[in-house]
Amino acid sequence: MIPQDENTSPDRSAPPPAPVPTSPAVAPSPAPVPAAAARPAMEETVEELARAFFKDRRTDRRWRLFFRWSWLVLTVLVFWSVLNARNHANAPSGPHTALIEVRGEIASDTEASAELLVGALKNAFEDEGAQAVVLRINSPGGSPVQAGIVNDEIRRLKAKHQKKVYAVVEETCASGAYYIAVAADEIYADKASIVGSIGVLMDGFGFTGAMEKLGVERRLLTAGENKGIGDPFSPMSEKQRAYTQAMLNQIHQQFIGVVKQGRGDRLKVGPDTFSGLFWNGQQALEMGLVDHLGNLDMVAREVVKAEEVIDYTPRDNVAERLAKRFGASIGAGAVRALQSTLSIR
Repeated sequence: MIPQDENTSPDRSAPPPAPVPTSPAVAPSPAPVPAAAARPAMEETVEELARAFFKDRRTDRRWRLFFRWSWLVLTVLVFWSVLNARNHANAPSGPHTALIEVRGEIASDTEASAELLVGALKNAFEDEGAQAVVLRINSPGGSPVQAGIVNDEIRRLKAKHQKKVYAVVEETCASGAYYIAVAADEIYADKASIVGSIGVLMDGFGFTGAMEKLGVERRLLTAGENKGIGDPFSPMSEKQRAYTQAMLNQIHQQFIGVVKQGRGDRLKVGPDTFSGLFWNGQQALEMGLVDHLGNLDMVAREVVKAEEVIDYTPRDNVAERLAKRFGASIGAGAVRALQSTLSIR
C-alpha cells in the first residue's frame, strides 16, 4: 500500500469546477444569389412578353388580311352580279309569256314591294317579245299604298303598250294582293285557292289595364292633342277612335271602288262581298271575283299562245344576299373607320 501525500490527495469536499459558458447558436445567413443566376429568369420573362406581343401582331395582321380579302370577294361578286343581270336583261328573246311573281307580304321592304314590282312590269311591257304579262300571285296582302301604286302602274302600262295582263292565283290572293289582281284583264285561280278579304284593318295593343294593376304610370308628353293617338300605353278617347274608324272606312271605300272598276259587270255583289270575308276559287268564280279556273302553264299555252315563259321577277342573287348580310356588319365598320379618319383630319 502506497502512502499518499497529504498535500496531494484530492479534496473530496471541494465543489466541482464551473462549466465554461458557450455562445448561443446563430443561424447561418443565406448565401447571396449570384447575378449570373438571376439573369436567365429575367430573359425568360422578356421572351414571354415578346412572344405575346408578336402573337397579337400576327392576329391583327390576319384579321386585316381577312377583311381585305372579304371586301375584294364582295366587290367581285357584286360586279359579276350586275354584269350578269345586264347581260340577261339585254338578251334577245322570241315570243314568250312574261311572268312576274307577287309573293309574300306586300310592303316597302319586301320582294313584293311596289318599287321592285313596278320595275319588273316596265321591263316586261317594254320587251317586244313579251306577248302578254302574267302576275302569278301568292300573297296574303299588305300595304294598301304599295298595292295601289302597282295597280295604277299596271293600268298605265296596259294603255301605253296595248298588252294584256293576266293574274294567276296559286294559294292565296287576299286583301292587297287582290287589290293588285283586279288591274288584270282576267283572273285565274285554282278551285281551292283563297280569294277575297276585301277590307282594311289597323291592329295594335292596349296595356292601360295592366299598367293600372301594376301601378305603372305612363308619362307621355305631346305638343298636339292627338299626337299620341294609337299609343298602346295610353287610353284611346272616343273622338280618336271615331277619327281612326272614319279613316279606315274611307280607305275601304277606295278599295271597293278599285275592285268595282276592275271587275265591272262580272262582279256579283252580295252582302258579304266587301265584308272582309274570303272564299275558295270555286266560290270566287261564282261570285265574279275571278274569271276562270286555271294555272300558269294553261294561261301561257291556251290564252297567251306563247308557251315559253320568261320570269321578269327581280330576285336577290348570291352577291346581293352577301352584300346585305356581310356588308351590314363590315360596312358599318368601314363607316366608323372613315368617320374616325375624317375626325382626325
